[in-house]
Amino acid sequence: MQGKAYKPEEVASLLQISKNTVYELIKRGDLKAFKVGNKMRIEEVELLAFKERAATDSKRLDESKPDLNQTIKIVGSHDFLLENLIYFAQGQLENIYIQPSFVGSLEGLMMLYRDQADIAAIHLLNSDTNEYNLPTIKQLFPQKDITVLRLASREQGFIVQKGNPKKILGFQDLLRENITFVNRQKGSGTRILFDQLLKKHAIHSNQVNGYEREEWTHLATASYVASGRADVTFGIGNTVDKLDLDFIPVTTEFFDLVFQWKPENSSNLHKMFDIILSNEFRVTLDQLTGYDIAEFGEIIYGEMGTH
Repeated sequence: MQGKAYKPEEVASLLQISKNTVYELIKRGDLKAFKVGNKMRIEEVELLAFKERAATDSKRLDESKPDLNQTIKIVGSHDFLLENLIYFAQGQLENIYIQPSFVGSLEGLMMLYRDQADIAAIHLLNSDTNEYNLPTIKQLFPQKDITVLRLASREQGFIVQKGNPKKILGFQDLLRENITFVNRQKGSGTRILFDQLLKKHAIHSNQVNGYEREEWTHLATASYVASGRADVTFGIGNTVDKLDLDFIPVTTEFFDLVFQWKPENSSNLHKMFDIILSNEFRVTLDQLTGYDIAEFGEIIYGEMGTH
């Protein structure tokens, strides 16, 4: 074997998928791996070959689509529950293709506003009202046919190495010279929340070593911590189970889906809505940890599309 070899969590970060999905790809034979002791490794040449195959398959899929209106575009925040939903729904929908893009909560909502998407996944805290999602939604979509569906609440906090060797307990520890941080990208709900909490604790961003280093998913930032490239990041609690890390909870937030109904997407979105609220999908949530789904499926703003 020659060249670089990646850990499964590193492959997950590079492909912006969950570690569990990487293991599933290995199990199916879609991604070849080898063992070093009892640890899986993926050669760089195999990763490049997989990405090339995926790009070719995607191109073929695009070329075979009978109608662009048969695509449901989901944009916004990255979340493992959302990954689970997309995977499940794609298996239920015939001739409708789900196109996800994890661009962050704020950009996702703006893409929905610009009619560049059908559904936005968001968790945006309004610092004035201390309320999630609805203040921003009501401001952007006063005249549009919008439905906001509650998926879950989840904990956000500090993700640290197993055993917390640096004894990181709160925001003041980010000021220590021996602490290195890794951040989420600008516009993500987690980044907005983290910045608001920094302000609350009277900490300037330039006091945090690693604040400018950015990644696009919770798994990507957590993989920095798992590999020792950073001591701490800020993210959702269930990430630690995937990478064998520890978690210090800070706050609870709400994760919602925003549907924008239009004549051309109404039929597809109704089908997506039915899948989300189905008993079959609800059963899959029992396999996920780190979420409170007591309000799952509740419409917290608007009504079902009328188109």
